[in-house]
Amino acid sequence: MNDDEPILSDEEKELRAQLTLLLQEHADLDASIEALSLMPAPDQLMIARLKRKKLALRDEIVKLQDRILPDIIA
Repeated sequence: MNDDEPILSDEEKELRAQLTLLLQEHADLDASIEALSLMPAPDQLMIARLKRKKLALRDEIVKLQDRILPDIIA
């Protein structure tokens, strides 16, 4: 076994998989918002809803990142 690779618990693997999905969804929302913004008559209500969802996803991403890499005060 390679000593450079950290041994991940099942919980950490699950958290990382969930984080990857949330990051992809966040990127997809960003692309959707950009596409809607470029339309001749953008739907501002839909854009606002997508932005709120994107912010909520960002909060979830930060929480997951904190669980994976906790802020340890030495």
